[in-house]
Amino acid sequence: MIKKLLLTLSLITVTIVFAQKNNDQQSVAEASEKLRLAMISGDKAILESLILPELTYGHSGGHIDDAKEFVEKLVSKRSNFLSIENTNQSIQIVDKTAIVRNHLYAQTHDLGKEQGEVSLDILYVWQKTKNGWKLLARQAVKAEKKK
Repeated sequence: MIKKLLLTLSLITVTIVFAQKNNDQQSVAEASEKLRLAMISGDKAILESLILPELTYGHSGGHIDDAKEFVEKLVSKRSNFLSIENTNQSIQIVDKTAIVRNHLYAQTHDLGKEQGEVSLDILYVWQKTKNGWKLLARQAVKAEKKK
């Protein structure tokens, strides 16, 4: 009888852990999608709601923005995404940290520049807070152009 009870409790625990991990992965995917849309719209309030004040945002050219610079560039259109397509996304949850990798292909039209496109591989680090998943770090590297 005790063995059956222990087995049942073990199965329930495993089920809860897997359900929580799946919920976290879904929540991170939703936060990632909100970030994609906010980067296109340049909506300051949404951008600020998705990031931590400690954000470090690395560009493929080597420049690193802090949270304020990241938001300001998108709001002012100095960094202007006309479209962003994310593909090959993977999400790995480790405790209260999510590691997201994807390929980003975007059409851009930065303020004062010609229209262009970027093809990047991105690493995002999200942290789970009491207010949901927030972006802590992002690093981009140049990749072959993919559509």
